[in-house]
Amino acid sequence: MSSLLFPALLLVGPAVHAFGIVGQYHPYGLTPSTWYQPDSHPVHALFRRASGDDGVAYASVGSPEWSKGFPADPGSMQNMPQAWLDALNKAVAAGKIPDVPVTTTPPGSNPTYPDGYDPMSPDVCSATYQCRIPDDIWDGPDGYLSLSFDDGPLPPSPTLYKFLKQKDQHATHFYIGTNILQHPDCFKMAWDNQDDIAVHTWTHPYMTTKTNEEVLAELGWTMQLIHNSTGGRVPKYWRPPYGDSDMRVRAIAKEVLGLTTVIWNQDTNDWSLSDPVPITSMDKIATQMHTWLTGPKKPGLIILEHELSNQSVQAFIDAWDLVVSNGWKTTSVAQMGGSSAYQNSWNATSPVTQAKVADLSVHPPPVQAVASTTSQVKAMPSPSAPAKSSRPNHAGNKSSASHHSATLATLGIAGLVVVATVYVLS
Repeated sequence: MSSLLFPALLLVGPAVHAFGIVGQYHPYGLTPSTWYQPDSHPVHALFRRASGDDGVAYASVGSPEWSKGFPADPGSMQNMPQAWLDALNKAVAAGKIPDVPVTTTPPGSNPTYPDGYDPMSPDVCSATYQCRIPDDIWDGPDGYLSLSFDDGPLPPSPTLYKFLKQKDQHATHFYIGTNILQHPDCFKMAWDNQDDIAVHTWTHPYMTTKTNEEVLAELGWTMQLIHNSTGGRVPKYWRPPYGDSDMRVRAIAKEVLGLTTVIWNQDTNDWSLSDPVPITSMDKIATQMHTWLTGPKKPGLIILEHELSNQSVQAFIDAWDLVVSNGWKTTSVAQMGGSSAYQNSWNATSPVTQAKVADLSVHPPPVQAVASTTSQVKAMPSPSAPAKSSRPNHAGNKSSASHHSATLATLGIAGLVVVATVYVLS
């Protein structure tokens, strides 16, 4: 599948500048009083609202008109609206995008930075190496299991959606753009369940291997398709494939598109269950789930799980009784701590805000207060090799290539017409 990937280009330049790894943060990365973006943020113009009901008649999800204009292959992803590129260039010129070099991915290893760039340094702060950036989300609120699933929508997804609906639960689905195009009926099922839709990129690459423009395309096209499929809602959250993000990548997501980065604090490795030689098993996942769900509730859990296979969905279903019996409170990742699921709407049923991404006058529905304390963000001790932790990195496993190829299998999308017109500006 390597032919489907963009070339990994090394950016040569002076030493990167620090990007503000200081100050306090909420332990689960949320600041509810500032869930909106300021009027000067470019995402206002990129996805501007025309009226209270969005003012746009969107094509039906799954129709030929709905899929028209979206990239059918990686090469056409670069045909982005000029407004996106202008916003990126403006952010770069303003010094908001750190000059961190693009990584390479040697076989069987984590993304690798050029000599002289420490992935654990504040200037680089690679999530792959377990470095935490302020306001990126790794942990849930104390006592909460925050539900999320990656890589959908796919044929195994309806079983998960039916179970969530039966249990009156809502999850955040980090969707791959090409999978939405390939499986619109599954998308509609999650949306009809009032689950929260978030971004997992267009083709599921290691994001630190991408140039600035490629990062923008991976995020922007997925945001645009979600926007066009949800009545004009603008996604607020994204999760990097393989957890691969750093100061440059997350800055493009935040400064240009208003996206908050979500990682996790426990990993089932369930993505490998459908591999010919899986690195885990249903029994091992059950043991992990028992340990996590019967263990401490501080911090709360964000478990990396997938709707990638029947087995991965079943692993979650099998653990549900433990969630209930151990008294975990549950919420979607997007709405944990009383946060909004979208940049311009509180959830799937709330109105889309008028003429701006969000508004201080738009208040959340009543929720139970979540007690929290603030703490200092810090980089974990710098290892000479990829960090070993309770969250093994996908990149450190040989089977990650199979995970990648499985999620890219939908790139052969027939019948798409790449045109210049997309619903970006009203």
